[in-house]
Amino acid sequence: MATHQGTMQVMAPETQMIGWETPSPYRDKIPLHRRKGAAMKQRWINTSKIVSRKLDRVIPPHRKYCGCSRRVLLIFCIVVFVVIVALAIGLGVGLTRGSDQNLPLPSNSESFKGDLTYYSPGLGACGITSSDSDDICAVSHIIFDAVSKGSDPNSNPLCGLKIRATRFDESVNAQRSVDLKVVDRCTGCAQTDIDLSPGAFKKLADPVLGRADVTWAWLSPAPSV
Repeated sequence: MATHQGTMQVMAPETQMIGWETPSPYRDKIPLHRRKGAAMKQRWINTSKIVSRKLDRVIPPHRKYCGCSRRVLLIFCIVVFVVIVALAIGLGVGLTRGSDQNLPLPSNSESFKGDLTYYSPGLGACGITSSDSDDICAVSHIIFDAVSKGSDPNSNPLCGLKIRATRFDESVNAQRSVDLKVVDRCTGCAQTDIDLSPGAFKKLADPVLGRADVTWAWLSPAPSV
C-alpha cells in the first residue's frame, strides 16, 4: 500500500523589533543642520550643568559674601577682570609707543651718546658697497629694524641718511667730527652705538683703541621715520 508523504513547510516566526530599535518615521524628515544644532545645544546644556555644580561647591549660592549675594559677587569679579585686562592692554600699547619715541630715530632731534667701533665694510644691508676709506656707518639693528617697511633691507628708510659724529680727542686736545652716511645694520650694537669704516673711525679716535665714546645726531633735514 503506497502512502503519499506531503512536504511540510516550516514557517519562520516573524521577527519583532524592540521599541527603541524601531526607526522613527520622522527622523529622516528633520534636516541635518537642525539635528546637529540640537546636539550642540544639548552638549552646551550638559556643560552648563557641570560648571554650575562645580561653582556651587566652591561658592554656595545660599551664602552671603561681604553682605552680598553670589550673583553680585560674580558680577563684581567679572567687572574687575575686564578692567584689569583693559589696563594691561593700554599699558602695553603705551610702553610700545613710548619705546619707539625714545629710540634714536631721525624724528628725534636730540644728540645721542654711545660707543664708537669700526669694521671692514663691503656690501651693506642697504645694498651699498663701501670701502675702508668711505665715511660710512652702520646703525644699531634695534633702530634699523624698528623702521623697517618690509622684508627688503635695501628699502629701509634709514639707508642713505646722514649723521654727524663728534668726540673730544684727548690726544690732540680738540673736538673732532665727521659726517657719516648710513649704509649698514650693526647686529652687535646697542641702540645708540655706531659702527664705522676704519677710515672714518681714524678721523675721530686712534684705531688702537678699538672702541671709544661718541656723541652723534641726525643731520637736518631728515624724513620722519
